[in-house]
Amino acid sequence: MSTITMTAASFEEQVTGPGIVLVDFWASWCGPCRTFAPVFEAASATHPDIVFGKVDTEAEQVLAASAAITSIPTLMAFRDGILVYREAGALPAPALEELITVVRDLDMDEVRATIASTQASA
Repeated sequence: MSTITMTAASFEEQVTGPGIVLVDFWASWCGPCRTFAPVFEAASATHPDIVFGKVDTEAEQVLAASAAITSIPTLMAFRDGILVYREAGALPAPALEELITVVRDLDMDEVRATIASTQASA
């Protein structure tokens, strides 16, 4: 599967569904973004069960602002509608593969319980 372009109109629907969604916030003028792009694209071909989305922060400035993107590239990982990873910076291929493994191996019942506990004490 290749990467998909995400817009303000499609972002929420994509990231709130079941499964794993990786989102790359990028811009064409960003050198590290251009370095990370082929790594992200190659991972999308290797993992057809994961949605790989790209958000052009220049074209989608409102979406980037609502996601509080202050540095690019920023990679977000969602699993079953829950944001489980967010970090700025271009990852090398081995680090992206490690992240995918970690996200796949998450115990989502434990993640939901932790979120519920945190919200209850707030």
